[in-house]
Amino acid sequence: MIAKSFELGYSQVGVPFPPSVKPETVSRLSGMCEELGVDFVSRIELSPKSSSELLGSLRRFRRRFEVVSVACSSKPVARQAAKDRRVDLLCFPAVEWRRRFFDRGEAELASKSCAAFEIDLAQVLTAEGFSRVSLFSSLRREVATAKGFGVPVVFSSGASDLLLLRKPEDYASLTFIFGVDVSFALEALSKNPVGIVGRNRMKLSQDYVVPGVRVVRRGGSVG
Repeated sequence: MIAKSFELGYSQVGVPFPPSVKPETVSRLSGMCEELGVDFVSRIELSPKSSSELLGSLRRFRRRFEVVSVACSSKPVARQAAKDRRVDLLCFPAVEWRRRFFDRGEAELASKSCAAFEIDLAQVLTAEGFSRVSLFSSLRREVATAKGFGVPVVFSSGASDLLLLRKPEDYASLTFIFGVDVSFALEALSKNPVGIVGRNRMKLSQDYVVPGVRVVRRGGSVG
């Protein structure tokens, strides 16, 4: 799938991992990307059942991965994730519209923490029947809410097999069905996720001190 992504025109690929992943697995996939000339991005996918579990996971994993996404399965988890600056992506279930908690309150919190609202496009491709209609309705409303509060939107493939992979332009065209224009879609596929990765790589650098402050030159040893 990494090789296919490269063929389809992607130069940077975010590979999602569960909290149980072994370091050697991450290293092996990073090596595969390097061989193909693809910029590898490590992503941890957290699915906490409570706010306290989320806080514990963030303390444990934030500095080990370049991107942190949180599956918001309850309103308390969604609210905590939206206001925590250590969270990069807010994710919501596709078929259970009652558990899509991205509303005005959520967007206001995310706008202050720099968290982005992620839309998994594999869900758009695979949804059927009433679930599909409900999903499109929710996405149209949620994208409008994100725009209104200045919350970045990120489109990801969410692909679990080759058949769900598409070119960036194809994904951009697909989002038209829930009210997104092509320029906004391409930004959500490129500029927004690349910006998150760049920001986090700077934070994970040994030269990073605090927001807005980094080491530009280190002094020599004192004799």
